[in-house]
Amino acid sequence: MEYLLAFVVGGAICVIGQLLLDIFKLTPAHVMSSFVVSGAILDGFGIYDKLIEFAGAGATVPITSFGHSLLHGAMEQANEHGFIGIGIGIFELTSAGISSAILFAFIMAIIFKPKG
Repeated sequence: MEYLLAFVVGGAICVIGQLLLDIFKLTPAHVMSSFVVSGAILDGFGIYDKLIEFAGAGATVPITSFGHSLLHGAMEQANEHGFIGIGIGIFELTSAGISSAILFAFIMAIIFKPKG
C-alpha cells in the first residue's frame, strides 16, 4: 500500500507540473522554481511534513521536497542560532543533494560528448 500511495502522490505532483507546462505555457525553469517555493510554503504551514508521513517517497523525491528541506533546515537552525542559523540550516540539510548533483553532472559531462 505504501508503494501505491507514493506512486499516486508523486504522480499527482508530476501531473500538476505537466499541466503548468501545457496549459499555462510556463517554462521548465518556472515550473521548477514554483515547485520549490510551493514546497517551502507548504512546509511553513506544516502541511508538507504530513504529506511526507502519508506518501513517503512520493513526497520526498519530487523537487517540492527541496523547498521543504530548505525552509525546514533554516527554521530549525534559526531557532537554535538566531539569524546566522538561517544560512547554516539551508546548507546543512541540502548540502548532500547539491553536492551529489554537481558531482554526477561533472562525471556525465566527462563521459558523454555534448551535442553541437
